[in-house]
Amino acid sequence: MITKMDKYSFVLFHSDLSLFLKRVQELGMVDITRENKAIDDTSRELFSIIERYRKAIKGVETLNNIFSSQSTQSISLEESIKSITEPSELLSLSEKLITEYDQLKNEQDQVKRELSEAINWGILDKEDIARLSSLGYSIHLYSVSEKSYDPEWESNYIIHKLNTTNGKIFFALLHHQSEELNFKLIESKIPPRSCHLLESRLLQIESKLKEIEVTVAMVYLQREILERGLLLVREELELYLAGNSSVKEAEGTIALLTGFVPSEKRSETESFLQDTGVYYILEEAIIEDNPPVKLKNGFFASLYEPIGELYMLPKYGELDLTPYFAPFYMLFFGLCLGDMGYGLVMLTAATFAKFKFPKYKGYLTLIQFLGLGAILMAALSGVFFGTKIQDILNLPESVNELFFSDLKMFWFSIIFGLFQIVFARMVNAIYLMVNRGWQYGMQNIGWSIFIIWAAWYYATTMVPELSMPTFMHYVAIAGALMIFLFTSDSKKIHVRIFKGTLAFYDITSIFGDMLSYIRLFGLGTAGAILGMVVNSVAISMTGIPYLGWFFAGLMLVVGHLMVLLLSSLGAFVHPMRLTFVEFYKNASFNGGGRAFRPLTKDTK
Repeated sequence: MITKMDKYSFVLFHSDLSLFLKRVQELGMVDITRENKAIDDTSRELFSIIERYRKAIKGVETLNNIFSSQSTQSISLEESIKSITEPSELLSLSEKLITEYDQLKNEQDQVKRELSEAINWGILDKEDIARLSSLGYSIHLYSVSEKSYDPEWESNYIIHKLNTTNGKIFFALLHHQSEELNFKLIESKIPPRSCHLLESRLLQIESKLKEIEVTVAMVYLQREILERGLLLVREELELYLAGNSSVKEAEGTIALLTGFVPSEKRSETESFLQDTGVYYILEEAIIEDNPPVKLKNGFFASLYEPIGELYMLPKYGELDLTPYFAPFYMLFFGLCLGDMGYGLVMLTAATFAKFKFPKYKGYLTLIQFLGLGAILMAALSGVFFGTKIQDILNLPESVNELFFSDLKMFWFSIIFGLFQIVFARMVNAIYLMVNRGWQYGMQNIGWSIFIIWAAWYYATTMVPELSMPTFMHYVAIAGALMIFLFTSDSKKIHVRIFKGTLAFYDITSIFGDMLSYIRLFGLGTAGAILGMVVNSVAISMTGIPYLGWFFAGLMLVVGHLMVLLLSSLGAFVHPMRLTFVEFYKNASFNGGGRAFRPLTKDTK
């Protein structure tokens, strides 16, 4: 259900606005409307600082992970940790570390590339080359394979072998600058820096990186300060945007604000406002005010609120469909997963995970219920880890007949889908009758009757022993008249007749919705077949000498795990599609509500 909201209109001097909003932020219960976002230098600067904090936090975590994976010895931080309490100071240090690391890593890569080329020529000091040049000699570098090297070159030229590696000879040739050099090999370029200089620079870079590693580890231990700084700037931005969304009156001296608070918090809010001394007007929020939406459901339905929010929230004053689609989603998930074994794995894994990760208790409880749904729905066909129970257990024939065949599962999926369509229309009919009047629900009641009659009548043509009482035909005619007369609420009879006639075209839409539920059967059958294939491959592996049972067991574990993950993805997405398209459409869901986001302040 949607929590009822109170609307507060605040009137205060503009000079008191900042202090008032800070106190509202501490209360943490008032959603200030922000219809006019402030896009100016101040808000732009605050956004920029928030982005800096985000990049710094992410960058420090990335660097810490890099250094942790590369480091072979633990680093003692007792003497290195400095007490930094100001978030801005730690932010500047983090940005400096990230920049220095990037620069050093780029230089390190460049030096390594140069060294890989220069090391073949050994030490070539620029001073020695310049000294030779002053004596009238120039140095030329060449490389050639050992097989192609001609020893006679040494008798004709001044040659010095510098290095022999990987089947190649690297040598230097001294030649007097006054003479013309005619040497048949292609000359190599002299490296910009000698290998001993490059090696020295690499050691310097590694030393600086080690210093950065120590400092990064220190900053990482104090990253909560960065997170606190990010939170503070966010709060400041929220205050600024809320303050600038107020309407300025009396030449900017008076500010008018609108806020929404859950009605259940009325006494607490009024007590707070009386202490502040601000003038306010309290009204019950109405749909035209476009209040924010806060959902409040029971234990089971609240687990499915995150799923509904993936699509959109209902409008204020609209029916919250979460409690109505929740049991369907659980059972649809089970039909799509199609295996009791997989449901048991999900139920067991989520149960143990709740003790390990209490922070995610709500999501894990949802997984438990989805696993339970898989156990219940897959029990209809009796599939357990890709194998049908009736095929592996010697059960009485009377028990085996209880399990659904593939054809029965096909029709069960369609019937289940039709039941959800009828349920959605009846929920909408009751809601309209209670909130708007009895005549507004007649159309959906008529459609519900007509759908049931059509499905029953079709079933009698497929199953000879099934019959339909004669009075059901008269009930169907009554349902058709409801559709014909109550599709429009116009007082003009010709408008009602025209729109009522056009409404019967909706039969094609209902037929399309019904066919959509075939996916429940298709996905469940596909998962069961994949599980059966895993079992077949595992059985074939038992014939491998000596290690056959090991490979068979490995195939069963890995194979069923992959099928479980693949089937779970489809079982999560497709029931969501049935909910957001077929169920929401037949329940006349509009949506478009905005979430309730009160000004809050971190109190840690």
